[in-house]
Amino acid sequence: MYGIINFEVFLVTAILLNLTPGTDTMYIVSRSISQGRIAGIYSALGISAGIVVHTLLAAFGLSVILMQSAFLFNVIKIIGAIYLAYLGIKMLLAKKTAKAQKSLPKQNNKKIFLQGMITNVTNPKVALFFLAFLPQFIHTDASVTIPIPFIILGLTFTLTGGIWCIFTAYFSSMASKKLRENSKVETVLNKLTGIIFIAMGIKLLNTKATQ
Repeated sequence: MYGIINFEVFLVTAILLNLTPGTDTMYIVSRSISQGRIAGIYSALGISAGIVVHTLLAAFGLSVILMQSAFLFNVIKIIGAIYLAYLGIKMLLAKKTAKAQKSLPKQNNKKIFLQGMITNVTNPKVALFFLAFLPQFIHTDASVTIPIPFIILGLTFTLTGGIWCIFTAYFSSMASKKLRENSKVETVLNKLTGIIFIAMGIKLLNTKATQ
């Protein structure tokens, strides 16, 4: 099928990989717990959009450049780490009283979506993973039309991962709904989320390219 081999194996592997907790899962869970189901779902959609970007980068060879350039890898890594730290510090410094919270407008879902996407796109390890993982399921004779199988596999991975991420957001927010109704507890959850984001940034900063 379009130069793809062992698609069934790829599908099962993709599902298992998506079920394994990682940086994206932590990001979505943190958003869902601190800001609710809608924020979690938009974060999940943003992460999925980021995976689509990585799919296109891998399909058209840009990930090869990233893997071969230590400088570019480090630049993207630092940008991603700084962005996560920025989000974390922003949540740590946020001060909201119970009354002020009730009068605030609803969250900017577009902004939450973009934050999720940027968080995923600026993680160079995802690009390298795609470049190492997807070619295993592409027939070597399909080199002429290689973007097509890359895109099909990438979108399949995105779909399975997106479904799981939305489920994760939904159940995480549902489990913490009662806690968020208490303004003091919600403030604590926001602070914890900020700390998690900063920790994720530090972890990303320590990521090394696989040569």
